[in-house]
Amino acid sequence: MSIHQPSGTHLLADMSGIAPDLLTDCAKIEQLLREAAAAAGAQVLHSHFHSFGPGLGVTGVVLLAESHISIHTWPENGFAAADIFMCGASQPHVALEVIEDALQPEYSEVRTVDREPPH
Repeated sequence: MSIHQPSGTHLLADMSGIAPDLLTDCAKIEQLLREAAAAAGAQVLHSHFHSFGPGLGVTGVVLLAESHISIHTWPENGFAAADIFMCGASQPHVALEVIEDALQPEYSEVRTVDREPPH
């Protein structure tokens, strides 16, 4: 396993106007986040996802050697909140593009935070 520097990019994405049926399938959302991690050049260590029931939202996280990708969905509002933090050579913006391409939100607001140890 490679050693990663303790700095990276943290994306917080709020996406709305998503078709509700895209936000309820736990297995599909897990597969989407795993594909996003792979596209970004990140190494998946483990994932855990939970469905709140038929027609309801999903919450989950993909743990990465480079940090994590998490998501929480509200199909009743057509809303998903994703959190992508990656260090090293991985590309969190690529992961977000994969997620947005699949979910096709009408609106997306992304906040970017550069993470590193305080000096």
